[in-house]
Amino acid sequence: MAAYSLQNAVADLVGILDALGIDAADIVAHDWGASVAWLTATAHPNRVRRLVVLSAPHPLAPYTLRQREMAWYMLFFQFEGIAEAWLQHDNWALFREMLRGNGDIDRYISDLSRPDALKASLNWYRANLAPRLPESPPKLPPVEAPTLGIWSSNDHYLDGERMKMSGQFVKAQWRYEQIDDASHWIPLDAPDRLNQFLIEWLG
Repeated sequence: MAAYSLQNAVADLVGILDALGIDAADIVAHDWGASVAWLTATAHPNRVRRLVVLSAPHPLAPYTLRQREMAWYMLFFQFEGIAEAWLQHDNWALFREMLRGNGDIDRYISDLSRPDALKASLNWYRANLAPRLPESPPKLPPVEAPTLGIWSSNDHYLDGERMKMSGQFVKAQWRYEQIDDASHWIPLDAPDRLNQFLIEWLG
């Protein structure tokens, strides 16, 4: 399970930059990738030139009641074996319902039907979001890279208020953009608008 920790993913990202001989990169990331990007920018500020995070807020952004309500599935995913069985039951009926018709559902199901692929996907939640007793938040330095945070109004999994609050953890330039009428799957639903933001920010 530890192999799926965000810290390991950060090390992998830095390792890729090293292998490619890239000193610093512009990083654009969505969902779990955005969580990895946030932590990379805090732990390795010299490796991130500009940052674009989609949907997922800074790790220290305060939880809202709305976010706790939206995140029920993260607790469900902790039940190893049970979550896998329910998600696949009756031709992936619960999985389809959770996606609400959004995203590339048939491709997701095809990918997750490979041996151990669904378990591997759920291990992200089990390694990083397992229930635990209340504790003090970790100490993270502010993000030094100019950061663009993008959230979509039809995201049913992540509360945009937390993305808005993420600016307080960015020491450099911060910009928040909201894409209306797009689901959680921003690159699929609003590619033209997203690309315009990226061209403006990274150009």
